[in-house]
Amino acid sequence: MTDGPQDGAGENLWNRLRRRKLVQWGIAYAAGAWGFLQGLQYVSDAFAWPTQIRQVAILALLIGLPIALVVAWYHGDRGEQRIRRTELAILTLLFLLGGGLFWRYQHATETPATASSPAATAANPAAAAPPPAAVAGPDPKSIAVLPFADMSPAKDQEYMSDGMAEELLNRLAKAPDLKVIARTSSFAFKGKDVDIAEIAGKLNVAHVLEGSVRKSGNKIRVTAQLIRTADSTHLWSETYDRPLDDIFAVQDEIANSIVQALQIKLMGGSLSRREGGTQNLEAYQLYLRANSAMNLYTRPSIVAAGEYLEQAIKLDPNYGLAWLALGWNVSQKADEVLLPASEGYERARQLAQHALQLSPDLAEAHALLQNVHMYFWDWAAAETEGQRALAIDPNNPSALSGGAMLDFIFGRWGDAEQKLRARLELDPLNSFAHFNLGRVYYGAGRFDESVGMHRRVLDLAPEFLAARVYLGKALLAQGKVDAALVSLQQEADEGNRLLYLPVMLQAAGRQADADEALHLQIARWGDTGAFYVAQTFAYRGEHDRALEWLERAYKQKDLWLYEIVGEQIFKGMADDPRYKAFLRKMNLPESPPPASKP
Repeated sequence: MTDGPQDGAGENLWNRLRRRKLVQWGIAYAAGAWGFLQGLQYVSDAFAWPTQIRQVAILALLIGLPIALVVAWYHGDRGEQRIRRTELAILTLLFLLGGGLFWRYQHATETPATASSPAATAANPAAAAPPPAAVAGPDPKSIAVLPFADMSPAKDQEYMSDGMAEELLNRLAKAPDLKVIARTSSFAFKGKDVDIAEIAGKLNVAHVLEGSVRKSGNKIRVTAQLIRTADSTHLWSETYDRPLDDIFAVQDEIANSIVQALQIKLMGGSLSRREGGTQNLEAYQLYLRANSAMNLYTRPSIVAAGEYLEQAIKLDPNYGLAWLALGWNVSQKADEVLLPASEGYERARQLAQHALQLSPDLAEAHALLQNVHMYFWDWAAAETEGQRALAIDPNNPSALSGGAMLDFIFGRWGDAEQKLRARLELDPLNSFAHFNLGRVYYGAGRFDESVGMHRRVLDLAPEFLAARVYLGKALLAQGKVDAALVSLQQEADEGNRLLYLPVMLQAAGRQADADEALHLQIARWGDTGAFYVAQTFAYRGEHDRALEWLERAYKQKDLWLYEIVGEQIFKGMADDPRYKAFLRKMNLPESPPPASKP
């Protein structure tokens, strides 16, 4: 019998299926679908995609199978079969049936009744209420000061432009009842082509101030305009031509004009230049360069910031803010092992006290002292300095962050979250606040939120030191071992990778590699970061060795011991009397952190 378009009446069914290519098409489709799902599984784990993506893919592939078989039936026999109206109707029916099933699935997963049911709320408390920004519009008395544009012919006045915007921001922040977005968030749009509506949406503000600076010889022209974000209306604009040596007077004049334009009654009198400032323009520009460098938070930028601040202080020895910024810079160096920790924090304490001698009302100086006392495990002194900082300025970002970290140390997760949320209300694009909030969520056992917050940090500052390490740790707590290891290996700094590499490899079942990584970890961190070695042994179930390394960390005065209450890796040792004794020795609570969101 020769192949042909007609089917013999007595032809074997199996042969007919093969001749029309149903078997070959079916096997090829199944193999391709299986390979696609395996690849999708790997990518979904690596990027923490929601499970709905895989569910939709499986449903689509199942719908596609009968469609593929129908196409094979009519076109498998060398393409000689023609589709008649009956067969076309069948194919159309299959498409409609598949689309109906897909719509039914989508409707079932997104229906408001399901989302608001008690069972759904209990399973996902975070979904029970929308984020505040989704239900509340901007405060009518809120403003973001954008970086001013450098319009000078030589384009060499960038720091003058940034400084103008920052000084205006600082002075407006002193106005009663006015919500002013912090520098880190408002300056995130520098150099980007973003329209006012998008900026307003991201910062949740009712007004935006933008402007430009143009220098010509010893003259400077400053243009500023106030915009209502709801309809992009220009409420106020002005141009100022002044001698360059009168720049601070120009800043005062512009700030007061903006307040009048907003019709805000100043209960505390007219705005004045920020406490701890300088009249030395060159010193001020160096201070601005240092702030920009510290916000990048890479090791080279931290070193460069210190050099800028040393130069600024030489130009103006009474520049209180520069002394204070140098104190924060030194503490950053201690955190990143650019200085011995004890030496760095003692120096930071001296710098904070000197800044207070020059400018007694600097809330940030008390916040820095709080940070220093936390390093020395003097919790009572840290609490006192934090209260002083908040008493001077209840909305000071450094004071809110310092108080949150003390709450974090003691496992007061709700209080820590509240303070960091308050900071983010004023500074919604601050990478440090997001990073610390991610640590708080991890300590509280809210791992999904911790992962999301650390991903947000990387969106804001892709090179942020250790952000990928802490993201990996949160993914590991979720049980996503492969994704955790991928995140850790993307950390650029080798020393930071070694903090948790032995733990990640152990979790992945790569025992020989984990043992080798442990040796490298001890060689790198054994003398300065014994706390991390203790975690490795705790994860391996070697509690005696873990306790030995905790004692080493205690003797080293290891800074990162303050994370111990919230470290999930130590949960397996929570009932060990020796572990409880160690926590008592540090004057920390013995109770283990909660395993999940209350």
